[in-house]
Amino acid sequence: MPDFTHLDSEGKAVMVDVGGKAQTSRQAIASGKIFMGAECFRKVSDGSVEKGDVLSVARVAGIMAVKQTPSLIPLCHPILVEKAEIAFEVSKADLSIQAICTVKTTGTTGVEMEALTGASVALLTIYDMCKAIDKEMEIGSICLQAKTGGKSGDFFRNRGTLNDA
Repeated sequence: MPDFTHLDSEGKAVMVDVGGKAQTSRQAIASGKIFMGAECFRKVSDGSVEKGDVLSVARVAGIMAVKQTPSLIPLCHPILVEKAEIAFEVSKADLSIQAICTVKTTGTTGVEMEALTGASVALLTIYDMCKAIDKEMEIGSICLQAKTGGKSGDFFRNRGTLNDA
């Protein structure tokens, strides 16, 4: 049976005690995609969405979300975020925009949830700013691409390297 660290011996929810853990450098990269119709994709790409520069606003929203993760995810530790970055990969081939969130810290707990939250909110912001153009947009493929540091060791989705994620 797996070790559920967020449950005490009686099965009650608890915040994990990270007090005795060593401070280590930690990084996580998460991503997700939003798919949209051709008109919406064109307007986002050429910056003609009436609400403004969609990707710039989504970038700021994603970074802000990283910092708010402990307020959104129960039992998530507040951490000192040393780096939060949102990048976008725009694909004309499948009319999608991939949000890639990178988060770094030095501490006693990881930043996977922060990276996942940042990518998710960046995508939700794109949806919000474009919903008047395309209500059929679809958000998906949100996942952890890589993480380094901590007790559980490094993880690289599909056996790549952190630089490939």
